Amino acid sequence: MNDGPVHVRPAAAADAALIVGLIRELAAYEKLAHECRADEASIVRHLFGEGFGSGPVAECVIGEVDGRAEGFALFFTNFSTFMCRPGIYLEDLYVRPGVRGRGLGRALLRELARLAVRRGCGRVEWSVLDWNGPAIEFYERVGAMAMDEWTVYRLTGEALEAFARGQ
Repeated sequence: MNDGPVHVRPAAAADAALIVGLIRELAAYEKLAHECRADEASIVRHLFGEGFGSGPVAECVIGEVDGRAEGFALFFTNFSTFMCRPGIYLEDLYVRPGVRGRGLGRALLRELARLAVRRGCGRVEWSVLDWNGPAIEFYERVGAMAMDEWTVYRLTGEALEAFARGQ
């Protein structure tokens, strides 16, 4: 196990393969590998290129321990109509098992908090799987609150296509 310093840096297009690998590790951890479609071309396009034709649609920071990439946080801007301010939505935060408990997750989340404050955002928010006790405990330790009165809904795949067609 590394005992070196923890460092967080912005991801670059050259990190696309690394990001895909970390996403696949996260998908396996969450028992969702069968749903993972991440590939380098899509990462480059959406994080470093012209995502929807107007620039990147998401951002990523890489967490390193002793100079080795060991985790990431992928996020994008959202907007709160009630606060009338942008926010940061954390799509994924992942730290490799061998370095958990070393402060890398905290450093990644703190970097997002710093970006949010610098950018004038009103909040940072995310979802967590109900069964992921270690993540829930970590988030509560840093002061995050569960939004118990909210349920996440998702429209995807064939249902999304059908609804878009007016069916």
